[in-house]
Amino acid sequence: MTQETTTLTGQSPPPVRDWPALDLDGPRFDPVLADLMREGPLTRVRLPHGEGWAWLATRYDDVKAITNDPRFGRAEVTKRQITRLAPHFKPRPGSLAFADQPDHNRLRRAVAGAFTMGAAKKLRPRAQEILDGLVDGVVRDGPPADLVERVLEPFPIAVVSEVMGVPAADRERVHAWTRQVISTSGGAEAAERAKQGLYGWITETVRARADGTGDDVYSMLGAAVGRGEVGETEAVGLAGPLQIGGEAVTHNVGQMLYLLLTRPELMARMRERPEARGKALDELLRWISHRTSVGLARIALEDVDVHGVRVRAGDPVYVSYLAANRDPDVFPDPDRIDFDRDPNPHLAFGNGHHFCTGAVLARTQTELLVDTLLERLPGLRLAVPADQVAWRRKTMIRGPRALPCAWSGS
Repeated sequence: MTQETTTLTGQSPPPVRDWPALDLDGPRFDPVLADLMREGPLTRVRLPHGEGWAWLATRYDDVKAITNDPRFGRAEVTKRQITRLAPHFKPRPGSLAFADQPDHNRLRRAVAGAFTMGAAKKLRPRAQEILDGLVDGVVRDGPPADLVERVLEPFPIAVVSEVMGVPAADRERVHAWTRQVISTSGGAEAAERAKQGLYGWITETVRARADGTGDDVYSMLGAAVGRGEVGETEAVGLAGPLQIGGEAVTHNVGQMLYLLLTRPELMARMRERPEARGKALDELLRWISHRTSVGLARIALEDVDVHGVRVRAGDPVYVSYLAANRDPDVFPDPDRIDFDRDPNPHLAFGNGHHFCTGAVLARTQTELLVDTLLERLPGLRLAVPADQVAWRRKTMIRGPRALPCAWSGS
């Protein structure tokens, strides 16, 4: 499909910029995105896969406007090979990520009760118990320890299994599947086999809980299917990303810990003012570069004027939450980590009806991880030079692949 465009003033459109998926060491900001922000507020990009080009919005106000505007839809994305980061594109029916209203609210309603503030509060003691068990093992074995392998990866997987309602007898194989799905080792074939195993198990579990009355996600979905509120295929497509969803916590907290371990002034502040850690975590969430380039596009369902640019019906549009979180008009001195920043209306968990379903759960886990590791591992420090910390490669979610650490007494 040929894409023709002009600005509202009749000027030539901005050139199309190639945006490669850079393998960046450390938490530094993507230099291509930084250039696009300077060229913006609306630019055009071509990502490594798919076809054509897409608009990219980088200003905070434009990002919020687009993500709140029903004239930009996600469902249309599933029907086209638009330019994208992911080499493989197989959206499943029921995926919240590609649902527009009113389907999005219908699907989300089926599991919303598992992701409320009240549900997170109820879960917190059990999550702390799981975390304490993992850290007990680290302390018992002594330093050095890779905190990604020993704590940051297994903890979110275990907590998500509690929320989802994975039986104890099935957790080992479900954990193995989810680890393979999010792993950078094994290649696409291994990941696809793991997905097939996981989604097959989810299908059986949803069917088995058609009369479910529990407050776990699979019981909620089984009951919703039984009542005819969602289809079985939709329930399975909805559950899969939720089951795999611990990946973001693993790598976000990995980046946070790397920053604290390489910026002594930040670590000192976290230890000296534990009562202010909530505000500090918000600032770290704002600042870290959570992902490579951008996530999922939207399609303009009609002509829409955005910041002096006519976006035509059918044009794909990406928004960058990373760029919005560095907008100097909203966050003065945006490249500086300021634990006293107030207000801090960051968009780390998204915006609009696609705001992250598991945001409250993710925030709870982040707080528990940071608090517990700082309190249980006094004098926490890297066990290798900072430039020897290995970072994830060929991945959509950024973070350290390993975080070898030592602590007091070592």
